[in-house]
Amino acid sequence: MKTLSPAFQAHLASGTTTLAWCWRLTRHDGAHLGFTDHDRDLAFDGTTFEAASGFSASEIKDSVGLAADNLDVDGALSSDTLNEDDLAAGLFDGARIEIWRVNWQDTDQRVLMRTGTLGDVSRGAGAFTAEVRGLAQDLQQPKGRLYQYACDAELGDARCTVDLTQPTFHTTASVAEVTSRRLFAAAFSDAFADDWFARGRLTFATGANGGRSEIVRRQTLSAGLAQIELWQPMALDIGIGDVFTLTAGCDKRFATCREKFANSLNFRGFPHIPGADLLSTIARSGTSGS
Repeated sequence: MKTLSPAFQAHLASGTTTLAWCWRLTRHDGAHLGFTDHDRDLAFDGTTFEAASGFSASEIKDSVGLAADNLDVDGALSSDTLNEDDLAAGLFDGARIEIWRVNWQDTDQRVLMRTGTLGDVSRGAGAFTAEVRGLAQDLQQPKGRLYQYACDAELGDARCTVDLTQPTFHTTASVAEVTSRRLFAAAFSDAFADDWFARGRLTFATGANGGRSEIVRRQTLSAGLAQIELWQPMALDIGIGDVFTLTAGCDKRFATCREKFANSLNFRGFPHIPGADLLSTIARSGTSGS
């Protein structure tokens, strides 16, 4: 149930309203962005809601029960704070979104209509469509740990405890050759085995992709240069001389934890659980002599 202030309720009951929609996005990096379908900027709660940003939303529906109530938001990529490069880079993935109904003549008169997170985003020529997932969406996600062979900790987190700042697991280099946004070559200051950084994270410190990161798919040595392939292409072109950092990757296997990281005591999987062969084992009784 929505709770309205007496002033806002009186405004709605007057029959002549001055209403606008406002959307507030909160990204994982803490950035707050505001947009409105009104023809001038609005402001409340420390956020300026940018006008004429081309935002529109599908019909908001609420259902009884725990089913996820989702809606779509359409927008034009016409804002300096909302552009195709940032969407492609994943800066808005999982961002929190609030949808407000506001009296644009007095923004103190407003009601929060829906909160949720941004889901799938599809981009077109100068426009995008984003799915807004309701809070019930979280109830559909797996929770807790799984009984499995592989480790379920993130490399370097508090459960794993591996220090990724050690020189063995961390290096800085610059781009020497560029084939595409996914494939390029670099000269390392130290020698690392092939695929030492596979499944690890590469983060650009300079260049057009400065501050953005991606997961390494493959890393091999060829003609004195490390050939690096990423799982996903970077949002912008990679330039020769761009500086980046690499952290070692982990395939979540017990042998890797023990041999590569010497961290078997903190392995968070179950490497000794019975396999499928145990299910097909036939019980055999012993034979007795007469």
